[in-house]
Amino acid sequence: MNTFKVSDLKEDKYFQKDALLDKKFLVCVPGVPISAALKKELTDWNFQKIFSEGQIVDNSPILPQIKQSEINLQLDAELDAILEEAENGGKKEQEYSKLSKEEEKLSSVRTVYLKYLNYVESVYSGYMQRKFLSLDDVTSKMKEFCDFMRENKRYVLRIQPGNNSETKTYLAAHSLRSTVFAISIAMQLKFPPHKMIELAVACILHEIGMVRLPVQLYTSSRPLTEQEKNAITAHPVISYNILREFSFPLSICLGALEHHERENGTGYPRKLIKEQISIYAKIIAVACSYEAATTKRPFKEGKDAYSGIVDILKNQGHQYDSTVIQALLLSLSLYPIGLYVLLSDNRKAQVTDINPENPKYPIVQLLEEYKSDGTPKTVETNEYTIHIERPLTKDEVSSLKK
Repeated sequence: MNTFKVSDLKEDKYFQKDALLDKKFLVCVPGVPISAALKKELTDWNFQKIFSEGQIVDNSPILPQIKQSEINLQLDAELDAILEEAENGGKKEQEYSKLSKEEEKLSSVRTVYLKYLNYVESVYSGYMQRKFLSLDDVTSKMKEFCDFMRENKRYVLRIQPGNNSETKTYLAAHSLRSTVFAISIAMQLKFPPHKMIELAVACILHEIGMVRLPVQLYTSSRPLTEQEKNAITAHPVISYNILREFSFPLSICLGALEHHERENGTGYPRKLIKEQISIYAKIIAVACSYEAATTKRPFKEGKDAYSGIVDILKNQGHQYDSTVIQALLLSLSLYPIGLYVLLSDNRKAQVTDINPENPKYPIVQLLEEYKSDGTPKTVETNEYTIHIERPLTKDEVSSLKK
């Protein structure tokens, strides 16, 4: 047992073992530093000595021997961890905010697009009910729509067509979606504004003659009789006559009249060939055919955008103008905007923009992957690193949206 004078005890030192009075009563334990208060109490009670089996040491015998510099480092690390957690929380909020802005933009464009769809429905139903069309009104609205397309083309092309087959909705939806593709082609061909607007008017109204035909002719899932097919082939002439009746320019009227003519002379109603067909009709023919191929109808399933454009590119029988087909390809790419795809590294993505240098390698947005600033991660596909392996199947796309 070691003996220690109370007067010699130094503050902030430690006993290695229990400290006792009269070798019996415990006054201090290891891990608790000697304090001024302890010394005062022992002196006040006139205790001059205490006893312990251990020695007095500088550091606590039961705590890790940590230098002050190490303590500071530990505190700094803890502080960094706290700050990092707060920063990551902020980044997550920022990611959500950035993603929300992208989704908000797409949602906003979709809302405006639906307003234009409602407008086109009102034009078709207005003619059905009142037998009236306004050249000035439609032209003004299509001027707005062309501006809307210039500013939001990549978002508009991501809007998936609906499956509604009601009479006026079907005609309006087909006409508006065809106009989206027609304007995209015209933008690629560097049309001046006034010609682009005329093309848009012609495309919006190219099916107006359909309203005079029985609904079942273009919504039925059964095969049509020869007589019914002949009635269908009359609708371009009806459209032409309606537009002429309301003094639409001849170039617009011819766009509606000739949109089913084909370069090889197999079209209708006049079996025109090549340069005999107006440029507006050539463009509407391609836009209308692509829209019809990629949209679900009562009598068929819609193809995916890739299959639809491949069919147009095949140009079987040389039905379509090759310059217009090339413009469609360059404006939409081989893998059109909005298409969900599987990449060569097995990741899934959605095509969000074209590569004007090469239509085979568009820009894609990786699904559920984000950059450090929280914006959706995009990749420029190319021949050498990441390329598109194939479009996703309908079942795969459906599983993504669940």
